[in-house]
Amino acid sequence: MIPQDFIQSLLSRVDIVDVIDRRVPLKKAGANYQACCPFHNEKSPSFTVSPTKQFYHCFGCGAHGTAIGFLMEYAGLSYVDAIKALADQAGMVVPESAVPNPVRVQQAAGLLEVMRRAEQYYRQQLKHSAAAIAYLKKRGLTGEIAARFGLGYAPDGWQNLEAVFEQYADPILPEAGLVIVNDAGQRYDRFRDRVMFPIVNQKGDVIGFGGRVMDGGGEPKYLNSPETPLFQKGSELYGLFQARRAIRDAGRVIVVEGYMDVVALAQHGVEYAVATLGTATTAVHIQKLLRHTDEIVFCFDGDSAGQRAAWRALEHSLPMVSDSSRLGFLFLPETHDPDSYVREFGRDGFEAFMAQSVVPLSAYLFKQIAQQHDLTADEGKSAFLKALQPLIAQVVAPGLALMLRKRAAELVQVDMAELAVLWNVKTTRAAVASPARARRPAPASISRQLLRMVLFSPALAQQLSEDLLQQSDNDTQTLREVLAILREYPHLDTAMLIEQGRHQAHAVDIEQCGAEIMDWEADFDLLPEFNLAVEQLRTTSKQSRMQVLAQKSLRDLTEEEKKELQQLR
Repeated sequence: MIPQDFIQSLLSRVDIVDVIDRRVPLKKAGANYQACCPFHNEKSPSFTVSPTKQFYHCFGCGAHGTAIGFLMEYAGLSYVDAIKALADQAGMVVPESAVPNPVRVQQAAGLLEVMRRAEQYYRQQLKHSAAAIAYLKKRGLTGEIAARFGLGYAPDGWQNLEAVFEQYADPILPEAGLVIVNDAGQRYDRFRDRVMFPIVNQKGDVIGFGGRVMDGGGEPKYLNSPETPLFQKGSELYGLFQARRAIRDAGRVIVVEGYMDVVALAQHGVEYAVATLGTATTAVHIQKLLRHTDEIVFCFDGDSAGQRAAWRALEHSLPMVSDSSRLGFLFLPETHDPDSYVREFGRDGFEAFMAQSVVPLSAYLFKQIAQQHDLTADEGKSAFLKALQPLIAQVVAPGLALMLRKRAAELVQVDMAELAVLWNVKTTRAAVASPARARRPAPASISRQLLRMVLFSPALAQQLSEDLLQQSDNDTQTLREVLAILREYPHLDTAMLIEQGRHQAHAVDIEQCGAEIMDWEADFDLLPEFNLAVEQLRTTSKQSRMQVLAQKSLRDLTEEEKKELQQLR
């Protein structure tokens, strides 16, 4: 773990305005800075950066966070990598204690060097293989696109890598997935007579390879690197490194099944495509993509295998989507895959087909479940609802979950109240209010008001007593977490406090409260409101305690409790 004092020191050294302005040009707007949001398409700027709070918030899509959070969202970096990037910018060195296993780090560096040398070798070999060059040209690829994706060629032969690595017996080569050792101890190259597609991580480092046979080649058609300390198939996406800018510009990403699909689409101008690596779409894939865009289109073949892949993607997507997310499914005609379709119809034809044919996640969900049940019979309707309930229960986006329940009720012709009882769904007044009333934000609890004030001015925490926070509601629990942080680190500012809360149980609520104070002026005098809220909390606490004591009979009260009750009254 990275020491918290280092993170606090780092955030005190970097300026979020400078961090963001290097990537998204900002303009002064009063006390803050603004830009068009890099996380969703918009024409007028709603993305606001506060130099005093060292926090950003988009009033359009709701994205918010600290400088660390921005690098995670914008560049797709991990938490540790974002901290390292900021530390490099600030001229700071992340302490050694931040590295869980120094031996593992040294091992990873060695593996990366091995993969880099192998990639260089494969790229050089492509220049000397007339057959591989002819194959790529036949597929419509130019030299420029081959260079962009680092395409190469692994020659036929059993131990070609011996010319690259003097120590062909080095155990690092099998560990990197480049060499196979059979049961007899014999070694040979994993990739032979294949076009090579380097797989790179979000830093641009080669972490694996995909090899494809050429026309008339053997099986399997695609051969991937095995799982290694560098490469986990369920976490990586082919082409994401090259597609990041295009994804942001287009406001969407297409997920396809093959390396060649990604490269062919990019060749014809559809540069916002990525591919899974021989495995089903995972929750990690979806989470990673939603850091770059709100719209994901899963593009699979229309056969049974494609339908199964789509359903697995849907299942993993349900817990990940937000109310601003747009996920859909595109099934190409049976005679086509993305590669062949874009070569025949071009970018305009492919995007026109996509615009007309994408099936939204909600529609695909209902279609797949409904076709398994007879909705003209009560028994079929009952089974339909039983199959739907655990799927919709995974949706945490409140608006989408509401719309899915409403659609389910319509399909089986029951009202929402009946469905809520059947599914044990807790309804709120906002869920059934008129549209005008539903738009009004719920009044903040006293604990949430205090939470906002403490985030705005952490020094106020010293005036809050723990014995006033006896309620078990979410806001009070969040406030207790924040106060516990400030007891350990009393000198945190707003951004440091929010970042310190990143790994707490109520991290989302802490960040959301940070967004709620974005429009508070830096010289806002909080003290009168703070004192009033504390007094209200004290009154509420007294009333709660009186109620507890009053429920007991006099003979059951201890002498101390009798005195306490008298004082409270």
